[in-house]
Amino acid sequence: MKYIRIYCDDNGESHFEDMEIKVAPADFAPPAPPLNLAAPLEAERVIFCEFPPGWTGHWHHTPCRQFYFQMSGEIEVEVSDGEVRKFTAGAVGLLDDTSGKGHLSRVVGNLCVNAVFVQLPSREEVKVAGS
Repeated sequence: MKYIRIYCDDNGESHFEDMEIKVAPADFAPPAPPLNLAAPLEAERVIFCEFPPGWTGHWHHTPCRQFYFQMSGEIEVEVSDGEVRKFTAGAVGLLDDTSGKGHLSRVVGNLCVNAVFVQLPSREEVKVAGS
């Protein structure tokens, strides 16, 4: 499985990074057959969101580390290094640019963008397996 990470480098510039989640067969809901699962992540809260047509989020950084799951519509995101990517239904992103110049976002077209944010604990609170 893949997702796109938006992050801030040591100079405050934001970038995109293509990431891959490793999955392996595991029992999830026996007696149903195993599913390919990734290691679980801790989450703080889940927020459902609707971006109206014409919405533009001028340069900003994410308020916290959070996954973004887009369910409908189209949104365009620009990072400070100049790269622009369009997100459509099914897109998954990790918003990890909690400082620096951030990114800008704008709804493309005449449809609402429906999305879900899953906010994560700060890096200091995340416990890594084996540490």
